[in-house]
Amino acid sequence: MAVDPWDTPPRVMITFDTSDVLGLILGGGKGTRLYPLTERRSKPAVPFAGKYRLIDIPISNCIHSGIQKIAILTQFQSTSLHRHISRAYRRDSFSGGWVEILAADQSINHQAWYQGTADAVRHKWVEIENARTKYVLILAGDHLYNMDYRAFVSYHIETGADLTLAVQPVSRADAPGFGILKRADDGRIVNFTEKPPADKLDGLESLPSNERPFLGSMGIYVISTSLLRELLQEPGDDFGNHIVPAALRDRNVMGYIYDGYWADIGTVDRYFEVNLDLARPGGPLDLFDPARPIFTRARFLPPSSVYDSTMKDVLLADGCRIRGATIDHAVVGLRSIVAPQVTIKRSIIMGADDYETHAQLRENQKLGRPDMGVGEGSIIEGAILDKNVRIGRNVHIRKLAERPDAEGKGWVSRDGIVIVPKGACLPDGTVV
Repeated sequence: MAVDPWDTPPRVMITFDTSDVLGLILGGGKGTRLYPLTERRSKPAVPFAGKYRLIDIPISNCIHSGIQKIAILTQFQSTSLHRHISRAYRRDSFSGGWVEILAADQSINHQAWYQGTADAVRHKWVEIENARTKYVLILAGDHLYNMDYRAFVSYHIETGADLTLAVQPVSRADAPGFGILKRADDGRIVNFTEKPPADKLDGLESLPSNERPFLGSMGIYVISTSLLRELLQEPGDDFGNHIVPAALRDRNVMGYIYDGYWADIGTVDRYFEVNLDLARPGGPLDLFDPARPIFTRARFLPPSSVYDSTMKDVLLADGCRIRGATIDHAVVGLRSIVAPQVTIKRSIIMGADDYETHAQLRENQKLGRPDMGVGEGSIIEGAILDKNVRIGRNVHIRKLAERPDAEGKGWVSRDGIVIVPKGACLPDGTVV
């Protein structure tokens, strides 16, 4: 009878030196499916939960796991990401660790830009080798989860694996959206199928007694530095499509089951729903755990002030000014300004990078443009307002289930959701 992995006793985590692990975060992708949120920034730099950026998740997980050597591979639209990392993660001279940016560049040996995740690592091999670690923990820069990487690396060492993948149990309905890994009873990965269609799933189950019998790849790997170098000498530019399938042919590849909350922020719709999930009571990720705070850039902002307003299920960041508004199930980001008689429902308001000065407010009046924030009498439903937007008076924005993807003056629709891009302006009376 097959052994049910859920019935096996928990493993005792073996001890290892976390200074032997390099946390390597892949942050160079274009993020085209998150457009227009990625029009001016890379995907790991996209704000979430009102005050963080997506890159803060893997960095915080590394720090809480004792992994002090952290490198981030960057390429597209990376200026704001570099700025955030340099401001948020300054290590002192005595910590023995660092957070380093490995920006894309051209050299004598590499004239082209990164062609994929594996190619990015190949380009920066000298810097990776100079970290002098035994293991490389390869992470994505756009996932939302809370994982102790020590348990993951411990499993890799204990099982004697050549390569270990983090895998997530998924249902039959969700399986076609994942790379599905067939896992034997001893933990070995024996087969990999990239996004199999629903009619090809039979036989790919790894957990037959569970409601989620399939195991999806999380795009998180741990491997010895020496073996990584060897695998990168083989053809192929992507870990999921080339390196992992090649390793399965003649390497001991293990699957580490992670059954906690995990979300891949791949599309506008997914980004929208995950943020709003965080705003509801008992959300899927604990943002208030004193033992595992999410680190980010420290800001010296005043407390948020809310007067004569009604708020329900709202994630409210610092420095906001809200007057006479009704806000229901929303994320309201840093320095958000919301005027009286505004209604906001199921929406994400990212806020602003700075407050406008008195001189700037007078200039707005002179030019006849709205101030930054949401103007009086506006109704915002099912929308994402990016940073520094100007929403005039009596503007109406509503999500339409059948709305096609389109672009208008000052707005973009994706998956039925209206996004007002960073710095855009919607004049008084605009209806979207």
